Amino acid sequence: MSKKGKPTYFNAIMGVALVLFLLGILGWVVINGRALTRAFKEDLEINVDFHDNVSDANIAKMKSILDKQPFVLKTRVITREEAAAMQSQVEGSNIVEFLGYNPLFASITMKLDEGYVNTDSLQKIRAFIMQSNIVRDVNWPHMVVDQMHSNFRKIGIVLAGLSAILLIVVIFLIDNTVRLAMFSDRFIIKTMQMVGATQSFITRPFDIRALINGLTSGVIAVLGLWLVMSFARAQLPVLNLLSDSGLLAILIVSMLLLGVIITMVSTHRSVVKYLKMHVDDLY
Repeated sequence: MSKKGKPTYFNAIMGVALVLFLLGILGWVVINGRALTRAFKEDLEINVDFHDNVSDANIAKMKSILDKQPFVLKTRVITREEAAAMQSQVEGSNIVEFLGYNPLFASITMKLDEGYVNTDSLQKIRAFIMQSNIVRDVNWPHMVVDQMHSNFRKIGIVLAGLSAILLIVVIFLIDNTVRLAMFSDRFIIKTMQMVGATQSFITRPFDIRALINGLTSGVIAVLGLWLVMSFARAQLPVLNLLSDSGLLAILIVSMLLLGVIITMVSTHRSVVKYLKMHVDDLY
């Protein structure tokens, strides 16, 4: 290809890399938001309170049953003495000494899988546990759960909408960037056709270059995203706790594939368009 076309392709590569980078940043924000949502939900505590006369053996048996349930991440037994100590610490006075007896009861604190932290699932879990005659009640912060579910749903809708809009913009920008780069090669394409080259022979080198350019753009975008993530994690170490390597790998692969696919499709379409045009229309 002509040396004159090299700057155009360099600009095209950097332009595609930039829009892929922006898409990657939004994807990373979505992943972190997803991880933050999971962390909040899985940190919520559900309390299973027992009647006063329940033995430690029965409590241990209930804990064993709960640990086997698919909705439970982990459980912890809180004895009457521990509950009294916690209550006294909160209120700043010894509740047992003040009343002369311990009014509290043993309980099990559960943390659930995020998929079950919603009002409907929690009601079903409560009904399941309340079948045991040793359980006094199952409770959780209802208002927190309702607000959490509502707020996270709104945030999810907003992020999904932004992602869809940005994806459309990315496809449009990459397509136009590639087509603009191909404009400088329109005479080369037509000349090859006029000397008898077949369409497949003409499109093949352009498709190969599009593959390389698209992959190069994707790699540049991924490197840019990695630099931003590294800087952000250095400034905010808590982001390391939200890291989801699986989703991050999917994001990186998606950026690379998107860059390659859109670049190749746009390049191939441009070559075919110029092959169909009359020579006079190229000017």
